[in-house]
Amino acid sequence: MGSDVVVLGAGIIGVSSAIHLARRGRSVVLVDRRGPGEETSFGNSGLIQREGVVPYGFPQKLGLLMRYALNNRVDASYHWRSLPSQFGFLARYWWHSNASRHDRISRAYAPLIEHSISEHSELITAAGADRLIARNGWQELFRTAKVMDAELCEAERLGREYGVRYRALSADELRREEPFVTGPFLGALRWDDPWSVRDPHALVMAYVDHFEKLGGRVVRGDALSLSADGKGWRVTTQDGPISAREAVVALGPWSEMLTTRLGYRFPLGVKRGYHMHYAPKDGATLNNWTIDREGGYFLAPMNRGIRLTTGAEFATRDAPKTPVQLERAEAVARRAFPLGERRDAEPWMGARPCTPDMMPIIGRAPRHDTLWFSFGHAHHGLTLGPVSGRLLAEAMTGERSLIDIAAYRPERFRP
Repeated sequence: MGSDVVVLGAGIIGVSSAIHLARRGRSVVLVDRRGPGEETSFGNSGLIQREGVVPYGFPQKLGLLMRYALNNRVDASYHWRSLPSQFGFLARYWWHSNASRHDRISRAYAPLIEHSISEHSELITAAGADRLIARNGWQELFRTAKVMDAELCEAERLGREYGVRYRALSADELRREEPFVTGPFLGALRWDDPWSVRDPHALVMAYVDHFEKLGGRVVRGDALSLSADGKGWRVTTQDGPISAREAVVALGPWSEMLTTRLGYRFPLGVKRGYHMHYAPKDGATLNNWTIDREGGYFLAPMNRGIRLTTGAEFATRDAPKTPVQLERAEAVARRAFPLGERRDAEPWMGARPCTPDMMPIIGRAPRHDTLWFSFGHAHHGLTLGPVSGRLLAEAMTGERSLIDIAAYRPERFRP
């Protein structure tokens, strides 16, 4: 089988890229070893984070670093054995998180985030997926005045510099809006602009259905079998070999495996995360997507139940599950909200693909004219899928770009 483009990776980034290429008249085959959206895109907090203009940096304060070093927190943990292999990535991540460098990165990153809602909105309408979307923002809850004051100060800055909207909620206002939240919370910060997704995997599948209606094909195959085929590319699939003039690598945390074989050296790291669904106890309801800022966990009212998600686990991508953070988070969350029985047989785990400068890699491969990259979206894969897909398709078809993608070019890392 032949096509114009083969897109490797059927997560939110790959699916969005395939849609935008198909809309531009390209014949596209989407290849993944599993079903669409069954890896990293399957499990997340379900947020389209319009407010997330500042990427998550590495802690800079010595006291906080020492507390993380104890490895007993809910919001972050690490595998001792993995530290030697990850030291280079972590050191560069720490360096880029310096205040001045982080500010420059945020200003380059913000244009992506600013188009996250508008680009999702168009795909949601086209895919008939409105039933999966909530449009009432999300909220941060605070246990101490010190943390609340600092977060409100930062929110005021983001509103002034980037136009994001927010509201401060008093303890009484929080109780009225979330009567079943019973923790010792002084108040909350409500981000008004973001949208939430009731089932991220279902949203990916709705986008896949839209892609297929555009004439696209989805097949199971081995992305790592990609090889040069004359002036194009060939990949092995269950339906036989597929040839294409161009190829897109959108394999998330597995992108490094393929790009390394093709001669590239990207400093791609991973942050692993876990989730579990719970039945609400005694008819309790959670009305909004909620983070306990000091507690270090996130609760989301998903279609399957209340989804509890953890922070970051620094470990090698394929190391066995160690859901210690989930156990810690569940213990704290049960004191703040009446969670009932677990609804999943075991905790889900996924790996977020991260670059040390916290920005994705989007653009043409430096040494292959017909090879393209779109990966490294870290915590914002769901948020940035549609806008990244549009930007990549515009670059591949020579269109005028929605925004300048120079800051995300692969060449910023030594190829």
